[in-house]
Amino acid sequence: MSRKIKSGLIQMSMPEMPENASVAEIQEAMLQKHLPYIDEAGQKGVQILCLQEIFNGPYFCAGQDIKWYEAAESIPGPTTNLMAEYAKKYQMVMVVPIYEKEQAGVLYNTTVVIDADGTLLGKYRKNHIPHLHPGFWEKFYFKPGNLGYPVFQTRYAKVGVYTCYDRHFPEGARALGLNGAEIVYNPSATVAGLSQYLWKLEQPADAAANGYFMGCINRVGTEKPWNIGKFYGTSYFVDPRGKIFAEASEDNDELLISEFDLALIDEVRSVWQFYRDRRPETYGDLTAL
Repeated sequence: MSRKIKSGLIQMSMPEMPENASVAEIQEAMLQKHLPYIDEAGQKGVQILCLQEIFNGPYFCAGQDIKWYEAAESIPGPTTNLMAEYAKKYQMVMVVPIYEKEQAGVLYNTTVVIDADGTLLGKYRKNHIPHLHPGFWEKFYFKPGNLGYPVFQTRYAKVGVYTCYDRHFPEGARALGLNGAEIVYNPSATVAGLSQYLWKLEQPADAAANGYFMGCINRVGTEKPWNIGKFYGTSYFVDPRGKIFAEASEDNDELLISEFDLALIDEVRSVWQFYRDRRPETYGDLTAL
């Protein structure tokens, strides 16, 4: 039986800001830049919309500066409350990545899933935190996630989240499938270099190995003052066969919309019986590896 879904991804560059702009001013500018695209998604009937990693700001992890701790906020909080209003207005599920402050000194890279009636269904905290040269100093800003690999039953589909660097670890992608995900969204901040080749390798492989759809989002442009490289966009959707079927540009602010049929999941899994044929009892204690 057909179960068609219309989903959207927003990839966005940072607006030009004065050098002395405050963290709050930068966040507000980025938020305001997103709002017309969110409105466009709602007006075009998007049912599930996902934003990029830490959508309402720059990728500040390219440096180590405690002023960016000011960017973190509580959940629920001002940003999630506003996004819940948009979700309710357009009857649109929203997948919203922000910088979360659980309490003073306890900060996470978090994605909130908001249902189509504005209800906060829950959150995913990025589990794998890179600390890599050059320019990915995330352990300075984030604790590792502690909520596992949740899947959220939204009005339209069962949704999971796997954030940026997470995609290099197939174990979590498998866990999301075993937990029932039909669509997994990967909000990212990835610059040109070694990862650009992997961008179209790992996530199609995860989609095929687990028989679900994925929506993969990457920001665009270069960000001052860090200048760690070009965020190359190329946000895309991939189906349970691992085929990319909709793709955004490398350079432009863009809302990518695609319609697809979740019935393909059952069709693919009836051929590729990866869940039936798994042999976890033969893999040993993977936690010890």
